[in-house]
Amino acid sequence: MVFIVVCSLVSCIFSIIGVYALTKTLKQILIDIPNERSSHTQPTPRGGGLGFIMAFAVSAYLSQTLFNDPQITFAYPIWLPLTFLVGVGCMDDWKNLSSTLRYAVQLLVACMIVSQGNAFPQPWLESWGTVGFVVAIATTIIGLTALINFYNFMDGMDGLVGGVSAVQLGFMAVWSQEPVLWLLVSALVGFLYWNWSPAKIFMGDVGSTFLGAVMAITLLNQTGTVEQSWAALAITLPITGDAIYTLFCRAFRGENIFKAHRSHIYQRLHQANWSHSRVAAVYMGVTVALALLIYGYGSLGAWISLLGVAISILVAERYLSTRKQPLSH
Repeated sequence: MVFIVVCSLVSCIFSIIGVYALTKTLKQILIDIPNERSSHTQPTPRGGGLGFIMAFAVSAYLSQTLFNDPQITFAYPIWLPLTFLVGVGCMDDWKNLSSTLRYAVQLLVACMIVSQGNAFPQPWLESWGTVGFVVAIATTIIGLTALINFYNFMDGMDGLVGGVSAVQLGFMAVWSQEPVLWLLVSALVGFLYWNWSPAKIFMGDVGSTFLGAVMAITLLNQTGTVEQSWAALAITLPITGDAIYTLFCRAFRGENIFKAHRSHIYQRLHQANWSHSRVAAVYMGVTVALALLIYGYGSLGAWISLLGVAISILVAERYLSTRKQPLSH
């Protein structure tokens, strides 16, 4: 336990220093210029996610190689697809790659991840034999790419994705008994020192897609029962709930779902004069509540979480309608 605490502290310090260095380096190279769809008003460097990624990778590697602690596993095979994703994320932050190229790489990464393990448990497909196995693999790959993109979609406000991900990964460290995740949680805390409102740097696509992939990998590699695996999915609801709900609403209105917009719940709350820190704190608080429900009540807690998030979305819609905020397309 003491070893994990010390390694986590090292990861946090590495992240604070690394992100600070990136802030100074990227301010003349990768600048996010505010536009009509932005939630910020000042030009801000992006790509800061590389700082907490490197802090996590270095601290995990040093913990295993220098101290050879069995609780910390660097998992070299998993880092290969993650490295592809990080590389494309960096290039996208720099050059704004096409969505087709980005998704092609995400599909490749998802295939590499699934090839190292198994499909997400879907026991109702077992009776289908080979066809069921293929369907399970396909849905797992699509789910992986969806989660990567959902985290990217939700990264539009200071501290939101970083803060929520820190809570989610902390929960998964306990739920799945993966102490190495505490190193990433600590790295995210170090990043939030610079990313909390008013943000000095944004994580960029390199950070948000990495977090989505790590969450997907963690959910996929659980060693518990099928019920526990599905229950853990509920911890993603503060991210996936907003993203999926907004996606369906835009599709229902006949909008181009691939076009940039400002109609997520979190964006509309900001348009209703909520501060960045208030929105991020609320989403983090909801995530903490879900973590307690799932940990305490398992599958029942997951169903309660799903119902609670659905009700929260309806309450948010009602609140936003009374604020008379225009829906940005």
